[in-house]
Amino acid sequence: MSRILRFEIHASQPQRLIDFYSAALGWSFCRVEPGGWWTIRTDPRGDSGISAGLVQRPDAVRGDPPARNAFICSFEVESLDAALARALELGAELVLPRMPVVRVGWLAYVEDPEGNVLGLMQLDPSAG
Repeated sequence: MSRILRFEIHASQPQRLIDFYSAALGWSFCRVEPGGWWTIRTDPRGDSGISAGLVQRPDAVRGDPPARNAFICSFEVESLDAALARALELGAELVLPRMPVVRVGWLAYVEDPEGNVLGLMQLDPSAG
């Protein structure tokens, strides 16, 4: 079976998403020079978590290749209700409300302030 190895988030306004994901999920960002690229630390301990990056979205006006659609990545949260409320407070839009995932937990989808869709999932410890 394959697992998610890394993910990338494209942003027209990178600082907007750095602020959003820092506050919503507690991630930290480190700019990689040169260019519009940041690494994302998804685990505050720094010893696990998935490899990730934030990249400046290409600008079709300048002749860059257009932005690509991507896979939706879902992220584990301790409390779906709290994470969903925080994301909405920070400017996310609800795409799919809280729903049960049988024998797994609870899942909801939101769209971040730049239009990327992500899942927030609370695992059910009794489901294992």
